[in-house]
Amino acid sequence: MTDPPGAVRHASRLARLSFADGARAAELLAGAPLSWWDLETNEPVDASAAVVVAALARTADPDAALAALARLLAAPGCTGLREELEQRADLRARLLGLLGVSGEIAAHLVDHPEQWRVLVDDIDTGAVARRLHDAVRADVADPVTGTGGTRARCTGPDAIDALRTAYRREVVAIAGRDVAGDLDVRAVTEMLADLAGHTLQAALAVAATSLAPDAPCCRLAVIAMGKAGSRELNYVSDVDVVYVVEPLDEDDDVEPALGTGARLAAELMRVCRAVAWEVDPNLRPEGKDGPLVRTLASHEAYYRRWAKTWEFQALLKARPIAGDLALGRAYSDVIAPLVWTAAERQDFVADVRAMRSRVVEHIPVAVAERDIKLGRGGIRDVEFAVQLLQLVHGRGDETLRSPETLPALDALRNGGYVGRDDAVSLVDAYRFLRTVEHRLQLRRLRRTHILPDRAADLGWLARSMGYRPDHRGTARDVFDAEWKLHAREVRRLHEKLFYRPLLEAVARVPAHGLRLTTAEAGRRLEALGFDNPDAALRHIESLTSGLSRRAALQRGLLPVLLADFASAPAPDTGLLAYRTLSDQLGTTPWYLRLLRDGDAVAQRLAHILGTSRYVAPMLGRAPEALRLLADDDALRPGDPVEVLAAMNDVAGRQPDAAAAVRALRAVRRQELLRTAFADLLGRADVEQVCDALSTTLAATLQATVRVALRSVAEARGLAELPIRFAVIAMGRLGGGEVGYGSDADVLFVFENVGDATAGGEELATNCARDVAGSLRALLGAASSTDPPLVVDAGLRPEGRNGALVRSLASYRAYYARWSSAWEAQALLRARPVAGDDELGRQFVSMIDPVRYPEGGVAPDDLVEIRRLKGRIDSERLPRGADPTTHTKLGRGGLADIEWTVQLLQLDHGHALPELRTTRTLAALDALAKAGLLESDQAEVLRTAWRCATRVRNALVLVRDKPTDQLPALGAELVAVSRVMGYPLGSDPGQLVDDYRRAARRARKVVEDVFYGGRG
Repeated sequence: MTDPPGAVRHASRLARLSFADGARAAELLAGAPLSWWDLETNEPVDASAAVVVAALARTADPDAALAALARLLAAPGCTGLREELEQRADLRARLLGLLGVSGEIAAHLVDHPEQWRVLVDDIDTGAVARRLHDAVRADVADPVTGTGGTRARCTGPDAIDALRTAYRREVVAIAGRDVAGDLDVRAVTEMLADLAGHTLQAALAVAATSLAPDAPCCRLAVIAMGKAGSRELNYVSDVDVVYVVEPLDEDDDVEPALGTGARLAAELMRVCRAVAWEVDPNLRPEGKDGPLVRTLASHEAYYRRWAKTWEFQALLKARPIAGDLALGRAYSDVIAPLVWTAAERQDFVADVRAMRSRVVEHIPVAVAERDIKLGRGGIRDVEFAVQLLQLVHGRGDETLRSPETLPALDALRNGGYVGRDDAVSLVDAYRFLRTVEHRLQLRRLRRTHILPDRAADLGWLARSMGYRPDHRGTARDVFDAEWKLHAREVRRLHEKLFYRPLLEAVARVPAHGLRLTTAEAGRRLEALGFDNPDAALRHIESLTSGLSRRAALQRGLLPVLLADFASAPAPDTGLLAYRTLSDQLGTTPWYLRLLRDGDAVAQRLAHILGTSRYVAPMLGRAPEALRLLADDDALRPGDPVEVLAAMNDVAGRQPDAAAAVRALRAVRRQELLRTAFADLLGRADVEQVCDALSTTLAATLQATVRVALRSVAEARGLAELPIRFAVIAMGRLGGGEVGYGSDADVLFVFENVGDATAGGEELATNCARDVAGSLRALLGAASSTDPPLVVDAGLRPEGRNGALVRSLASYRAYYARWSSAWEAQALLRARPVAGDDELGRQFVSMIDPVRYPEGGVAPDDLVEIRRLKGRIDSERLPRGADPTTHTKLGRGGLADIEWTVQLLQLDHGHALPELRTTRTLAALDALAKAGLLESDQAEVLRTAWRCATRVRNALVLVRDKPTDQLPALGAELVAVSRVMGYPLGSDPGQLVDDYRRAARRARKVVEDVFYGGRG
C-alpha cells in the first residue's frame, strides 16, 4: 500500500525542514492540540505558526521535539503555552531546543507541565535555596544541620519526590537557557554547582529526620571536591565530598558526634542518590578504607603526615558547600596552606604526571579516541595542565589560587605563566569540550563523556551544538572538524605545559623564594652565594618592576633562574649578563616565552651565562640562537655544505663587500654559539667541537674569498680577475683542530690565467695581493660582539718578511731551493681550504715531496728540529708560567705531542702513505697501527692531547680571551672544571691533578720518542 499523494507532499516539504518523518510531522502539526499546519495548502496556517515550525526545524531532533511538544500541550496545566510560543522567540529557543536535546527533560515536563514557565520567568538564582527547602518544608535560615539544627517537616518518600521535582525544575531553567545560548558554559556549570549545594543542604534536612530524637548532637560540614568544589559541575555527575564532624560543644566527647555524623552522612547520600546523583565520599583520607567522617584535627593530621600527591591536587578544589559552613571554613583555613606547599614535596611534579598517565592507560581501547573527558586532547588534559601550573607557581603567586579552570587560565595568562595565544586556545577548547559533554548528558540525563559512534547520533550532537552545513560538509562534518582541531590543540598545549621542564625547577624553589620582595630576595641572594647581593638585587628589581607582561614573566622566571645562576661558577656575572641580554631583547616577543616554554631553555641559559663570558656578547647580536637551546638535535654541528651555502647566500644578497662580510659574521656567530652551547652543555666531545669550529672557520674563509674576488674585480673595473686564487690552511685550521681562540693560519697562492707578458704577470700579482689584503681586512675588522678572526699568513716563505702572496711556480722554486726543516714540518698540516679547488690540489701535489721527503728526515734536519724545539721549550714559555700546566708549551703539552707526531710523519710519511694526514689524532692512530708507536704510547699522547685541547677551549669559554695557562686555583679554575664536566661541588683541584698526570705521562713518551729516537 502506498501513501496518498498528499502525504508524500507533506513528507517532502517537511523533510526539507529537517523532519525525518515528514508524514508524521504533518499529522502532529495539523492535529490537536497544535493546529499549526494546513494539510490542504501544505503550509503553516499563519505567520505565527510558521515561526514555531521553523523553530522546531532548527532543533537537534525536530521529530522528537515536535512529538514532545504535542504531548506537553495536551497535558493539563499548559494554559497559555501555545500563545507564548507563538509570540516569544526566547521561549521558542529555550523550550523547543530543550525538547530536541533531552528526551528525559521532555518527559519530566509532560509530567509537570506547569514548569514550562521557568523558561519564561526571570531566572532567580538567589531563590533556588528557598524553593528547594520549601519543597521539603525545611527552615533554610539555620545552616547547622543535625540533631541540634534544621529538620525537614516533609519526610520519607514524599520528601524525596518533592525534592526531586524541585531539583528538576531548576535543571529545566538552566538547561533551557543553555541550549538556547543564553548562558555560557561557565555560567551553566556554576549554576549547577550552586544547585548541588542547595540540594545537599535540603537533603541534609531530610536526612536529619532519620535520626533518633535522642541522638547525640553534632556539627557536620560537607566539603565539596572535584567539579562541585570548583563550581564546574555537569548536568549528571557524581558530587565528590568530604565530611568534617565536630561535637556541638568543644568540650563534649568526640565519639558520639562522629557516630551521629556518620549516620547523617550516609542518609544524606541515600537521599541525594534518589533525588539527583551519587554523592561520592571516596576522596576522603584513606579513600574507601578510611572512616566516612573525621574531625578537623584528624583531617589535618592525615594531610600533614600521610597524604599522597594526588590528594593535594584534589584539595585544590575543596570548598564548604553545605551543613555547618563555619566549620567548613575552618577546614579550608587549615587545609589551604598545605595545598600551596604540596609542590615542594619530593617528586611532586613527576607524581602528578604519572597520575595523568595512569588515567590515560586505564581508558578502554574501544572508546579511547571518543572519550572527550579522559582521552588525549580531552577535558582532563586541560585541567591537569592548569592544576599543575597552579600548584607549582601558586605558592608564590596568590592570584593563581582559583579552583575554577577558566579563571585560573586567565590568571596564568595574566601572570605570564601561559602565553596569550595558548591561553585563548585552551579556553576555547575547554568551553567546546564542556559544552559537548553537557549535550551528551542532557540527552538521557545520564553520566557520559563518550562521543557516539553512529553517524545519526553524531548528527544530532552537531545540531545540538548549533552546527549547520557549510563548505566543509554536513553539520556532522563541521562538528567533527572542530572537535579534532580542538583535541589536537589541547594535546599539543598539554604536552607543552604539563611537561614543561621549568616546572620541576620551580617546584624545587622554596615557597618563600618565589616571592621576590626586596628583603626576601636580598636574603635569598645571600643564602644562594651571590658575591654582591646588592648589585644582584638591583638587577632583579630592574627586570621585575612594573606591571608590564614582560615584568610578570620575569617574576615567574627569576626565582628559578636564581637557583640556576647560584649553581653556576659565576652567579653575579651570569645574572648581569642575563639582565643585559633581557634589556637588549625586551621587546622581542618570543624571548621570554621561549624561556618559559622551551625545553629547559631557561636553566640552560642560566648555566651558560653563569659559566661563559665568551657567549654573552654574541647572544645580544644573535638572539635567534637561543632557540638552539630548546632542541638537542639543533646543537649538533652544522653540515659543512649547508653552512657554506648559507654564508654564500647571505653574502650574495648584500650591496657591497662590507655588508656581505657583516652578513657572513652573523652566520658565523650563529654557528659559534651552536658549538659553544653544545660544549658547555656536554653535548659534544672535544673532537666534535674542533671539527665544528674548523668547519665554521673554513666556510667563513671560503665565502669571504668569493666576496673579495668580486670586490677587487669591481674596484679594478674588470668583469673577472685574470687569476686563480686559493687559500691553503695551515696550523690548527689545516689539521681541523681549531679552538675558540685559534687564528686562521694560511698561505695565499695564485696562478696567472691572463696575459703571460710581464705586464700581465704584474697585473695578476697585484690582483692576488689585493684579494689577500681585502680578505684579511674584511675579516680582521674589529667587532665588539664577535670573537676576533685573525687571518695569519706568518707561516709563508720567508715569514713576515716574505711576499704575502706567491704564484704556484714561486712556491715550487722556493721550497726546492730554500725550504728549511721547520717549514717542511709546518707543511704537514697544509690543505686547501678556500678559493680555486684545482689550484689547491696542485699546491698539495707540489709540497708532498717537501713534507714527506724520500729517505725520511736527514740527520742535520733532525738535529735542527730538536734544537728548535729545545729553544721553544726554554725561551717561548711565558715568564712566570707553570710548565706543568701550560697547555701549549709546557711539559707534555700540545707542542710536545704535536712535534713528536710530526717528526714521525716527516721521517716515515714518504714510505707510509697512511701517515699523510693533517690531523694529530688520526696520525696517532696511523703511527700505532704502523708500529712506530706502541699502542699504550699512542693512547697516552691521545689522552693528553684531548685534555690539553679541552682545557684551552674551556679557558676561552670562561675568560673570553685566548690563554694557555691552567689556573692553579680560584673561580676561573672552578668554571673550567665545570665546563670540562666535573660535577658541581667537586674539588676543582682534581682537574689540575688530572691534567698534570696526563701531561707527565705524555712528556715521558715525548722524551722516549722525540728526543730518544734515532741518532
